Amino acid sequence: MALIGPIIKTALNLHDSVSSTTNHVEAQKKVLKNLLKTAKNTSFGLYYDFDGILENNDLEHAFAEAVPFYDYHKMDEQWWSRMKEGKPNITWPGVPKFLARSSGTTGKKSKTIPVTDEMIAAIKAAGTKQVSALTNFDLHDDVFESEVLALGSSTDLSKEDGFTIGEISGISASNIPEFLDSFYRPGKEISSIDDWDERVERIAKEAKNWDIGMLSGIPSWLEMMLKKVMDFHKVDSIHDIWPNLAVYTSGGVAFEPYRSSFEKLFTKPVQIVDTYLASEGFIACQQRPETSSMQLITDGGIYFEFVPFQPEYVEQDGSISNNAPVLSMADVELETDYALIISTVSGAWRYLIGDTIKFTNIDHAEIKITGRTKFFLNVVGSQLSVLKMETAITELQEKYNTSIKEFTVSAKKIDGEFHHVWYLGTETETSEEELATALDDSLQDANKNYKVARTKALKGVQVHKVQPETFSKWNDYNKKKGGQVKMEKVMDEEKFKAWEEFVSSL
Repeated sequence: MALIGPIIKTALNLHDSVSSTTNHVEAQKKVLKNLLKTAKNTSFGLYYDFDGILENNDLEHAFAEAVPFYDYHKMDEQWWSRMKEGKPNITWPGVPKFLARSSGTTGKKSKTIPVTDEMIAAIKAAGTKQVSALTNFDLHDDVFESEVLALGSSTDLSKEDGFTIGEISGISASNIPEFLDSFYRPGKEISSIDDWDERVERIAKEAKNWDIGMLSGIPSWLEMMLKKVMDFHKVDSIHDIWPNLAVYTSGGVAFEPYRSSFEKLFTKPVQIVDTYLASEGFIACQQRPETSSMQLITDGGIYFEFVPFQPEYVEQDGSISNNAPVLSMADVELETDYALIISTVSGAWRYLIGDTIKFTNIDHAEIKITGRTKFFLNVVGSQLSVLKMETAITELQEKYNTSIKEFTVSAKKIDGEFHHVWYLGTETETSEEELATALDDSLQDANKNYKVARTKALKGVQVHKVQPETFSKWNDYNKKKGGQVKMEKVMDEEKFKAWEEFVSSL
């Protein structure tokens, strides 16, 4: 019987009722004003006259007019590179202690993004908001006094040029307050193991000693870990090891492609709660059981802007054109794809994070991630977002009663004509030709631009089946292995050629 659980649950419920934000437009105005006031005497703030912007009655418009869009490379070359040389007050007061190494799926080498004390505090506050929101779900009191297993990156952070460097999940885990240590697993010792396989092996050995009620991590890697634990202890369900497991906070990628395979690991209900934590900050988390959408953290350390994600505003490399319109929270519309622009307490300004989102509920500031600006397949006008691809893949899984957890696609010229070439990680006996037809039909039904493209420049669709583990082997081959690594859903010509050569070598 849970004794402390009801007390913890009541305290969290009280925190949620006190800390919840209802007026997201006003909350965002306050965040922008605080950002500008705090950074007005930095090199960036002086260059763009933050003092002058603060005198304007329409703060959002004045800010958008004065400061151009930045992507990582422009921000790093023009501003952060000076901060990384140890110079203070460049885009944020002082010099940050941490740099977050991005484990993202794009770019030829990792990015390092400043993480200030203010950002760490904002991430902690958002995490507390997320945990407090769990009281909105129908969870047993036992869950609130059980332990949390967070499968992220190593907390064994490196030191370089005066900075502590690691992935954001590792930085966050290394800054967990001492009073939470007794609830946090796998603990700092195991979390500091850099080798992924060794860390999972240690987790498997220790698993029986823990009472895990909540899990957190990217689905692909978490599923692999759960299977290792089950194999080690020779059980058929993870609930044989952790009977109180009732919550899984997913993040990084869409969960739906993994749902069927995850459910095979459980013998009790597990509530799936979605989150959106990026190297640049904690952006959103699911707050309500009646929706799978996530609520933007509008009262934290991030100011959000939104650019309509339309071909005329998006360059081939995923960047945003200078003439693109930009909207604040007050102007967004439902079910419209937007490129997300953020300004943060880590000194990122009008920064293109690379994700696209859509609003599902404006009053609640609730969103779904629809894809990446670079993973937008539009070579021949098909205008396919990752969300539409994932929806079609989910339909394929249901139609053929199979599992397709990973995929990648590219527009490829075959005999002088463009085709979409898909690689699906599946063990289904359904033929590649039948899968291609079903996938093509599903996308034509869901996307009018794709349907038009199929009558013109997009001449065909090919599907290649590969073993599901091919994708993790590819990440391993590219030295991208661990709890925060995501598979590229769309590849350019050069990367796709390397991918096909890799697959043929297996």
